Amino acid sequence: MKPFRFLVLLFFLIQCNLMAQPKTGFEQNDNTSATYAETIAFYEALAAQYPRQLQLTTYGTTDSGFPIHEAVLSVDGDFDPVSLKEKGRCIIFVNNAIHPGEPCGVEASMLLLRDYLSKPELQGKLQHLVLVVIPFYNISGGLNRGANSRANQFGPEQYGFRGNAKNLDLNRDFIKCDSRNARTFNQIYNRWLPDIFIDNHTSNGADYQYTMTLIPTQHNKLHPVLAKYMQEHLLPRLFQDMKARKWEMTPYVYARETPDEGIAGFLDLPRYSSGYAALHHAISFIPETHMLKPFRDRVMSVYAFMDIMVQIAHEEGDRMVSLRKKAIAQCQQQKTFDLNWELDISKSDTIQFKGYEAGYKPSEISGLDRLYYDRNKPFTKKIPHYNYYKVTQSVEKPIAYIIPQAYQEVIERLRWNGVALQQLQEDFTPELEMYYIRNYETSKTPYEGHYLHSQVEVEKKTLSWNYHKGDYVVYANQPANRYVVETLEPQAADSYFAWNFFDGILMQKEYFSAYVFEDLASAILKEQPKLKKALEARKAKDPEFAKSARAQLDFIYQHSAYYEPTYQLYPVGRMLKDQALPVGK
Repeated sequence: MKPFRFLVLLFFLIQCNLMAQPKTGFEQNDNTSATYAETIAFYEALAAQYPRQLQLTTYGTTDSGFPIHEAVLSVDGDFDPVSLKEKGRCIIFVNNAIHPGEPCGVEASMLLLRDYLSKPELQGKLQHLVLVVIPFYNISGGLNRGANSRANQFGPEQYGFRGNAKNLDLNRDFIKCDSRNARTFNQIYNRWLPDIFIDNHTSNGADYQYTMTLIPTQHNKLHPVLAKYMQEHLLPRLFQDMKARKWEMTPYVYARETPDEGIAGFLDLPRYSSGYAALHHAISFIPETHMLKPFRDRVMSVYAFMDIMVQIAHEEGDRMVSLRKKAIAQCQQQKTFDLNWELDISKSDTIQFKGYEAGYKPSEISGLDRLYYDRNKPFTKKIPHYNYYKVTQSVEKPIAYIIPQAYQEVIERLRWNGVALQQLQEDFTPELEMYYIRNYETSKTPYEGHYLHSQVEVEKKTLSWNYHKGDYVVYANQPANRYVVETLEPQAADSYFAWNFFDGILMQKEYFSAYVFEDLASAILKEQPKLKKALEARKAKDPEFAKSARAQLDFIYQHSAYYEPTYQLYPVGRMLKDQALPVGK
């Protein structure tokens, strides 16, 4: 074939390929967001067109009955997480439509993957990384489609609802896993264990000039190796490159009243996607596009953010992978783990912020003052950024935890998160450190289906405790150490205890009849003069106690052999001394 004819044919084939690219509704109407069915149809068409580079699979199920789809873009045709990690690939994991009323990421991800598959000049950026995308996470929320649930948001014309089929906010469900969505997500995430995690959102709140704000993993909660890289290198690069793309960002506008008074860093606890990812040592980001900006701008800013992240991973993927491995290795040997944090208002940075002047005017509804932002009065000024959290509680990890097999819901969640478990092969009575729950607060109203515990105080006791064949042992020397500690230590903000998995221990099961116990209590006091002395001291100190016969009997009961030892005893034992355990896989 002559060279000229060959070039003509090549040009013709390229044009045919471009013409065959699946299109999104957004490209026809930039105030339109794809339905769940349209989104999956787009990915199916794209995977059919590029079967060697894009794999679309289904995994598990959700509360809607539909499975979660997983799209994997791997230019060498290797879609196996184990194999890709052995090759040292940097893995970027993107989650979309956790809140389907915030669908910018749905559109942006479709456009991004299609561009990387169809444009040869972009293929080189993917040689050392893999993109894993969940096209549509909260499927039932996406099916509950309308135009009115986001009263403070401009566009798109139709969108999904924040809650899922159980009316759960899935961005509060990553630890408790009340939804089948979260149970499936935990398993997908832990197949991949990415280096970078992105969860795309849209923000409510103050008005300002930026189309996108950004929540990175709170650096004081991230492993120091990763936090240093993120703070000193990755974040400055992201902000710089987004500005160069004409999508200048600011940190998430978490303000007390108006942002010009200062903004604070967000404490992303493990219940949130970025906090969950931090437990597994991923540097994670929640891009929050601004509700009052045009939908097209919101989509394209998310596209730019993900595209820039791909470019950075192309250049620095080896470094990202290496740093994560280093963090995991250090965490396996780490002795002390932080459990709780609070904002340190004594420390702040100064950032330049582009906002709109805030003011107050009479409300047409109430006649009282109302807040408004005047877009005719933009400003650029320096404001404080309170982005430092101090540790309020830490714990020394044990050699191992022992968990009664009765708590299968806890065991399941540990398994979904890659925790290595062993089972006792015979009954065993080790000497362990055990906690008694001595104080806690419980929310008075339900929060995401739970009455969450907080401000937990424990009393440590060294006990010889009976565990049984089939009970579980979790050694605290594994890659999942941080997940293990922050879920099994009851004082942690998002522990399984906090989320009510152990509430059975908080209710006393046996009591006494006063008229029967009177004679026994009298005998106990005669046998235990120290207890009698303590009773008299309590009566002298507490007049109300001295007036209550029942309270005095209860005091004796609680200090007797008849009082149940399991009341408020946290059943997860902490093995502090190395000892041989009769365990098997």
